[in-house]
Amino acid sequence: MTQTVTVLGIESSCDDTAAAVVRGVPGQMEILSSVVFGQTALHADFGGVVPEIAARAHAERLDVSVAGALEKAGLALSEVDAIAATCGPGLIGGVVAGVMTAKGLSAATGKPLYGINHLAGHALTPRLSDGIPFPYLMLLVSGGHCQFLVAHGPDKFTRLGGTIDDAPGEAFDKVARLIGLCQPGGPAIEAAAQDGDATRFAFPRPLANKPGCDLSFSGLKTAVLRARDDIVGEKAGLTQADQADLAASFQAAVTDSLAGKARRALDLYLDLSPQTCTFCVAGGVAANMTIRAGLETVCKDVGVSFNAPPLALCTDNAAMIAAAGIEQMPLRAPDGMGLSARPRMPLDTTSASMLGSGKKGAKA
Repeated sequence: MTQTVTVLGIESSCDDTAAAVVRGVPGQMEILSSVVFGQTALHADFGGVVPEIAARAHAERLDVSVAGALEKAGLALSEVDAIAATCGPGLIGGVVAGVMTAKGLSAATGKPLYGINHLAGHALTPRLSDGIPFPYLMLLVSGGHCQFLVAHGPDKFTRLGGTIDDAPGEAFDKVARLIGLCQPGGPAIEAAAQDGDATRFAFPRPLANKPGCDLSFSGLKTAVLRARDDIVGEKAGLTQADQADLAASFQAAVTDSLAGKARRALDLYLDLSPQTCTFCVAGGVAANMTIRAGLETVCKDVGVSFNAPPLALCTDNAAMIAAAGIEQMPLRAPDGMGLSARPRMPLDTTSASMLGSGKKGAKA
């Protein structure tokens, strides 16, 4: 596709209500506007995201988000060429709210509607930010997901491995609660770790000696729990220094685990003999600078280019959804009013599910 298109994107899969307008062609796009309403304050008293509260907040803010994105872009709704919305995976109440909003806008304007896999939005972010050519190796690392993927095209991904239990972002949140830090756990642990001793606690690097690219973070979380309990038993509480050392040691273990498996994933990727070799990282955990540095070191050692998106494109946003729409429009027809919301929606549909499958489908 060579014709420039303008797409309105809508994202509501977890606890960020977002809308954005993106214009361009595949691999060459410009963000005209991006509006994100976070929900951190709404969930602060509960130690994590409450699905019902998140869904209600999305329903209240989606129209405001869309109106704000169009206003910042200087466009009327009639001037966009298509509407792209996250249709899964995610907290189903939020996904439904976004899909129904997009359907209403499509029905009212006659604009084509494209349902976008939230994971594809993250995985295609390097195309939006830097026009990275296919195929590239992607580490999608977030609160709910952790996968090594080869992105062959806008709608074709091969999973090389991923977490068999907790995602890193989930582990960050749980560990933050364990050691008395605030939510969200990722930024809280990264901030505390700056003053900590990463060598004080010898936390495990799970599956480090197991072949392949799979990861595990549940046992690491348990190791932090035991270390915390030992300190509390000895001192009857945690000092700020203890918190910092626990945070730094945990963050170092996650970084080493991701870096070690990244080396193996790169070996498999390089076997494909891509003309341009690029390792990309995306997702909320990609905002962690220590993890970025560890992955970048691996890429330098292997001689592969490293790409990480701007921080604003790491966390959930609608610009990546609109961009994914632009990437996929030349390859398929619109979805229309038959589009359904899905709590589970793997990117690689040919590989066996890693985390089990139920009535709602494969998790990953």
